[in-house]
This record gives sequence, structure tokens and C-alpha cells, in this order.
Amino acid sequence: MIRQPSPELATFLSRLRSGIWIFGISSWLFGITDRSIAALMDGYLSALDIAQLFTASFFFVGWLFLKPAKLF
Repeated sequence: MIRQPSPELATFLSRLRSGIWIFGISSWLFGITDRSIAALMDGYLSALDIAQLFTASFFFVGWLFLKPAKLF
């Protein structure tokens, strides 16, 4: 038999998941912005710069798909 968590705990966990997800979005945006600025500081894009930007963007889009579902 599976016990259901209390409503307070469920609300707390839902807010915690959403908070972590939003923090992750801001972190990924900061990282992509930082990589973009660093890549463009020398005036040209190298293959390594493009690969880093593509990888960071790919993980950011993946993070967006991990949005937590509402419990209530």
C-alpha cells in the first residue's frame, strides 16, 4: 500500500521542483550568454566556440523539456 504525502509536503515539493527548474533556466541563459560573449571577444568564431555554443544550447532546450508537472 502506498501512502499519499500530506498536502503541505506535496505543495512544498512542487514549489521546490519549480524553483530548481527556474534556477536552471537562469543558469543556462547565463552560461549561453557568457559563452557567446567569450566566443565573440576575439572577433571570429572558431569550430570549438561553435561546438560549445551548440552544446550549451542543446542542453538548455533539453532543460526546457524537463519542466515539472503540477501535482494539484
